[in-house]
Amino acid sequence: MLGIIGGTSLLYSDLPDYEKKIVSTPYGKSEVLIGDGFAVLLRHQGEKPPHRVNFRSHLAALAILGVTRIVSIGSSGSLKQEIIPGSIVIPSDYISIPDIPTIHDHAINHIHPHLDLELGKRMAVKLEDANFGGTYVQTRGPRIETAAEIRALAMVGDIVGMTVASEASLACELEIPFFAICTVDNYANGLTSEKLTFEHILSNSKKFSKRSERMVQMIISELSG
Repeated sequence: MLGIIGGTSLLYSDLPDYEKKIVSTPYGKSEVLIGDGFAVLLRHQGEKPPHRVNFRSHLAALAILGVTRIVSIGSSGSLKQEIIPGSIVIPSDYISIPDIPTIHDHAINHIHPHLDLELGKRMAVKLEDANFGGTYVQTRGPRIETAAEIRALAMVGDIVGMTVASEASLACELEIPFFAICTVDNYANGLTSEKLTFEHILSNSKKFSKRSERMVQMIISELSG
């Protein structure tokens, strides 16, 4: 079964009327939308901001449902002038600044964190305006990064967000292949003279909601079953 994790842009999309299922996990409960051969999970359930999303429950819920591969769709900010808002990046690696959630709280265990690059490359060919490769940097939120932080992050990364690294690491722990499709909704703070606000980010997420709908349908067509 294919699992799709969606972010802010999907909240404003007109998804089909899938069956809703509440999945109980050792870490809480998560709502999942069930289709034919796939499951869609909206990460900001209860309108939770990124730093309060129950990533462990969400990923465990997908595992309990029998999901065997996961595509995460997340909003991001560009750390490079050449990565313009409106484009799509499928990262090949990630960095996490805050603590990463884990299911191995009481065990000595290590995972080899990685993204499913073959699936990522395949989807990059299918998606309009998609670029494969680059590093996703996760910060904690809820605040927007300072201009000085962005200058530092730009030395090691290409895009910045608050969710994908947590989801990727948990998927690795659960041994579920995972890759991310990151929509670039804005330049990160300080890259332009424009003041970056939450309202600006939200406005861009709404603007690209129809594209996110088409993206989900294409992913389902290519990868489900």
